[in-house]
Amino acid sequence: MSIFKRKNDCKCCRSDKSISLEEISKDNAEQKQGTFIKVLGSGCIKCNELENNVREALKELNMNSEIEHITDFSQIASYGVMSTPALVLDKKVVCYGKVISKKEVIEILKREYKWI
Repeated sequence: MSIFKRKNDCKCCRSDKSISLEEISKDNAEQKQGTFIKVLGSGCIKCNELENNVREALKELNMNSEIEHITDFSQIASYGVMSTPALVLDKKVVCYGKVISKKEVIEILKREYKWI
């Protein structure tokens, strides 16, 4: 009797350990479409500027992710952010307290999502 059992349907635990290129590219495409990007801020000029820079960066990288603009301060505080605007990628705060340029957003996206 084994305490730890491998799941046969999991790609990393398969007995044959073979993953096709189609599976990898499909997984990458799903990740690319499934990113959650949030801009945290009151809706002021700086927050809107950050949102526009993120939109331009996504357009340049051919990403179709939606951007959610959070203006509720209790939700913003739940991320641990005390100064806005802030940028959140998949529940991780990557920048706060300043407006970053489109170029900086692209660098952050490439760093956080290595498949870009």
